[in-house]
Amino acid sequence: MRIALVSDCYPPRLGGIEAQVHDLAGRLVGAGHEVEVVTATPDGGGARTVVEGGVVVHRVTLPLPGGLPVNPAARRVVRPLLREGRFDVVHAHQVLQHLTDPVGALAEMRRVTRPGGIVAVRDAVYSAMTWFPEPAGMEQWRSVYMATARANGGEPDAGRRLLSWAQQAGFDDVTPGSSTWCYATPDDRRWWGGLWADRILESTMARQVVDSGLATRAD
Repeated sequence: MRIALVSDCYPPRLGGIEAQVHDLAGRLVGAGHEVEVVTATPDGGGARTVVEGGVVVHRVTLPLPGGLPVNPAARRVVRPLLREGRFDVVHAHQVLQHLTDPVGALAEMRRVTRPGGIVAVRDAVYSAMTWFPEPAGMEQWRSVYMATARANGGEPDAGRRLLSWAQQAGFDDVTPGSSTWCYATPDDRRWWGGLWADRILESTMARQVVDSGLATRAD
């Protein structure tokens, strides 16, 4: 099968989504499929198409501070790359929550998928995340992140909207579902907590949060 994986985040950027999409791409190639990744993550070489480990990677990047994986013009750049009906499967992992027009993005995924093919999307519902114990800092993290995401035009509760968005995009055969990720072991907690600590403290998001008054540097 010919499969397209759409992800704003991809190596060499480090993080959970990056690792998951990279691992998925490698496993699919190993199983004999043709895989193309479309990402806004730069690798130091500018916007280009390269082959990495048997995976065709379209890097539709802009030179932004901190290597931020964002490209408002990506749709215009990507459209010629992805011809109509070219793919058997189009998969987007944690992408729609970051977009100002998720319905338009779904419609584009539908366009490039062959008749009878599959568009598979997955997104989080941040307001449904829960933990114990319940330190005040965790609730502050969630409220700050959700406010920042919405200020950027995204929707951190995208997961609960996927069915509605798919219907608006013209899909008439939709199979909704859900799953739960549980970070309970010491290693899992260390990985997930460290990942978000880096984002909150060191990324461009940190500067935006402070500049917008949602939190102070001391917070």
